[in-house]
Amino acid sequence: MKKKLPAMLAAAALALITIGIAACSGKDTPAASGDLTKVTLNEVAHSIFYAPQYVAIEEGYFAEEGIDLELVTGFGVI
Repeated sequence: MKKKLPAMLAAAALALITIGIAACSGKDTPAASGDLTKVTLNEVAHSIFYAPQYVAIEEGYFAEEGIDLELVTGFGVI
């Protein structure tokens, strides 16, 4: 078993490196092809806790990822 451990660790490391390289390939994002997915997001209320979301909307991060985001406020539960 001790002789197999280094080989298994090497195989696992090689697999992780391969996955990492494949994940970083320069494929076009959906926004680059012009296809935007329409998404309507309902928030309960405006809150400071959603600040990262508001910044991402204003900076265009959703559009960069191919998402046409519409933010609506539902004002709580019915």
